[in-house]
Amino acid sequence: MCQATVSTADVELKSTDKWIANLDLNAFAADIKELGRILEKNQGPDDVRHLDKMILWSNSLLLIGISTMWYGLTWGVNPISAFCVSLYTFSRWTMIAHHTCHGGYDRCHPKKGRFNRFKFGLGSLFCRMRDWLDWMVPEAWNVEHNNRHHYCLSELDDPDLVENNLSEIREAEAPMIMKYLIVLGAMLSWKWFYYAPNTYKELKLAQCRRQGTPIPKGVDPRDAVTIRSIFAGTNPFYSVTELFTKVLGPYLIIHFFLLPLPYLFLGRYMGVGSLYFFNAFRTLILGEVMTNMHGFLAVVTNHAGDDMYRFSKSCRPFSGSFYLRQVIASVDFAMGTNVIDFMHGWLNYQIEHHLWPNLSMLSYQKSAPMVRGICEKHGIPYIQENVFIRLKKTVDIMVGNSNMRQFPDIYERKFLELDAAGKPPKHVGKH
Repeated sequence: MCQATVSTADVELKSTDKWIANLDLNAFAADIKELGRILEKNQGPDDVRHLDKMILWSNSLLLIGISTMWYGLTWGVNPISAFCVSLYTFSRWTMIAHHTCHGGYDRCHPKKGRFNRFKFGLGSLFCRMRDWLDWMVPEAWNVEHNNRHHYCLSELDDPDLVENNLSEIREAEAPMIMKYLIVLGAMLSWKWFYYAPNTYKELKLAQCRRQGTPIPKGVDPRDAVTIRSIFAGTNPFYSVTELFTKVLGPYLIIHFFLLPLPYLFLGRYMGVGSLYFFNAFRTLILGEVMTNMHGFLAVVTNHAGDDMYRFSKSCRPFSGSFYLRQVIASVDFAMGTNVIDFMHGWLNYQIEHHLWPNLSMLSYQKSAPMVRGICEKHGIPYIQENVFIRLKKTVDIMVGNSNMRQFPDIYERKFLELDAAGKPPKHVGKH
């Protein structure tokens, strides 16, 4: 059996990193694996009933929103309806599609033909409309998020690494107020401006890898594709026409035009012309802005901040290094009740979700206190903080006011060797 060869005997760690020298990586990994095994074994009807309850809450919001959006309360807009539609869109993505597409209900849900990672929202426009209609194509999001993000967390190959994706803004010689305005614009539009085109790029890259097709020369596959780069002609992966017909168009047409269309006929029948239609249309636009901001708040803040680590090398999935990275490069928010968790889109259990991506929402709710206990036992930082505090820390990273922590290279290499060797780490190094 190979032995770890990296010596850390003379390493001087920063005060924030001293816990690393005392870490028994294999013991920590064993505790996490055992807890994950127990959680998965205990999933069953309770998890399905919980999912059904969350679906009922989400669908009820949609019903309230679309049945009242014709009635303009202020300037032809119904903010209550907009909020309901926004929260439906948010929860359908972050809770129902997210955990189903990860396989969280593969083993316990009786409807195997739908609530399964290989079925949900996939295969046709009908399935996309029935299960999860959003700006992102489900097949593309599965590649970008479930594979690239989860198994390259906070590495350069992570397509959601905020510090890398915003490097142009961070390094720009521009007034700070301009940087903040750019970030604000991103909050209002990021799902269609950045996330949908970039996830589709990741799908195209995955297809290139499977087919053995070379990436065009001069193209860095880690660079984000946005609406701006597409119209600037610097996107070699697909055309504007393909982006519209395959990615953005279905949601744009169905959500903003077909959904409020009945109110056009109702308005004419009631003698008010197109008033109801345009009230509904404006309300849906407001709801879209709201859900972009809500999504930004709960999604983008999960792995950014000056207390989050990033890494220079990849690791083997479900190794000791893998489990460690999921904890120290993720943050949890307020949690504990269905209402609180629903408003966070169940993204407030980000540490637990990254440790075991294929578990149910209910399992994450149950596991959080136990994961915290394991981290305390092994001296590993477990960060749980208010989501608005995390927003401030994320924006600081975006505009260049702060930097993420770089995991010490020598310990990164040592832990990777220990993963390969299967040997427990030695507690060496200066304290």
